[in-house]
Amino acid sequence: MSMRKKLDISAYLVVGPENTKGRPVVSIIKDAVEAGFTCVQIRSKVASARELIQLTQQASEAIAQIGKSDEVTLLVNDRLDVVLAARKQGIKVDGIHVGQSDIPVDVCREYLGQDSVIGLSARTHEMFEYIKTADVSQIDYFGVGPVHETMTKPDCGLDLDGKVVTRSFDEISELVRFSKIPVVVGGGVKLADIPPLAQTGAAGFFVVSAVSEADNPKQAAAELVNAWKQYAGIIQKD
Repeated sequence: MSMRKKLDISAYLVVGPENTKGRPVVSIIKDAVEAGFTCVQIRSKVASARELIQLTQQASEAIAQIGKSDEVTLLVNDRLDVVLAARKQGIKVDGIHVGQSDIPVDVCREYLGQDSVIGLSARTHEMFEYIKTADVSQIDYFGVGPVHETMTKPDCGLDLDGKVVTRSFDEISELVRFSKIPVVVGGGVKLADIPPLAQTGAAGFFVVSAVSEADNPKQAAAELVNAWKQYAGIIQKD
């Protein structure tokens, strides 16, 4: 069964070597997956293609060792070449996450096949229009944010006039309502944001530094997962 059919983006970690306070990326991934994270995206603007392939391999192996290869989705940010090269080496990588200014989604789909997961970040200033009008047949989920200004991606949410536009929970609720596909929300998300975020109807949250730069990444990851389950569960029961 393809990961597309059982995609779970409820607890989504984005991580690269620049976000770990010098600790190995794979140890952060292990901690997060053991704590219940369901999706991992390898993202780095500084690592070379070879380093990214190696990181993807380490992540894939770590997820397999924990016995969660069939449950946890492994994605690479923006680098179709890395995904294809990793797969050629026999590495299990489930798909790609791109922005609207990266490689077009239909190209990713053509090269990666129908079973691969493709996520898309929609640009902030076009977000509502895009979500209403986009052909989502090739996309599995939208990444939306930021909830707060975030140092891990200073241009996240940059509007046309150069100001950072953060998203209120009301706006996120509206985006979720319009979207034909699941929405995952992030950008500076902290534990305190999980209850209101769960109430927007989003499919999940994504974090970088809340886990990767935490003193105790496993504990931080577990707290986030437990909070999401608690508050998202309440919504679904209503």
